[in-house]
Amino acid sequence: MSMPLYASPEQLVREKSELARKGIARGRSVVVLKYAGGVLFVAEIPPRSTLRKVSELYDRIGFAAAGRYSEFEGLRRAGIKHAELWGYSFDRRDVSARQLANVYAQALSGIFAQDFKPYEVEICVAEVGTSADQDQLFRLTYDGSIVDEPRYMVMGGNTDPINTALKDTYTDGLDLAEAVKVAVRALSKATTPGAANANNNGNGNPLLDREKLEVAVLDRARPRRAFRRIAGEALTAILPVAETPEESSEPEDKAE
Repeated sequence: MSMPLYASPEQLVREKSELARKGIARGRSVVVLKYAGGVLFVAEIPPRSTLRKVSELYDRIGFAAAGRYSEFEGLRRAGIKHAELWGYSFDRRDVSARQLANVYAQALSGIFAQDFKPYEVEICVAEVGTSADQDQLFRLTYDGSIVDEPRYMVMGGNTDPINTALKDTYTDGLDLAEAVKVAVRALSKATTPGAANANNNGNGNPLLDREKLEVAVLDRARPRRAFRRIAGEALTAILPVAETPEESSEPEDKAE
């Protein structure tokens, strides 16, 4: 009788973590950041895709995710059902991003510990408050870990160049147009250099256009349902434009 193969718990955890991280890295990136009017979501998507990576969870709570679509879509739907049931049973003001983040953390940690294959997802639960210091961003990873991000966060794809760009360009109190420009330029740092695109960020990387972007906000000024999408001409008007080299003020020397 052959003996079953043995793997230590530590090895199983490492292999599960590696599988999940690779799956998330194969996806397209998402940036979530705070701005003066609330919380901004900017996600890179395939051109003209109808699949959503950003959505509303509840009145003033938003959701964004990176990784395997079928898995985070199931989590999104479950979060909406939980929020609606809790708000109906008690009070709508009792539903918070912190509460939903804890529910997601329990679900993801249970899947990671008990299932053979972990979820290949990373998600953000964000809430806009009545003032900027009450805005909240919660990052949840594949193993159920929670991180309270103070300013911005990047999920999925090649995150290093995006994080570097945000570290250099992001400042507190940006208005919506400037926040979109900062997020899109940072996302564009992870695109393939030399790709065919009329817009360019000045470093060989093409700027993402509106066909490859999903943009939404949690708008503090909206009375109840803070979530709204920005698309079409409204998005085009606030996207960054290509940087062109400045023309020299001195005439070029002509060869004689």
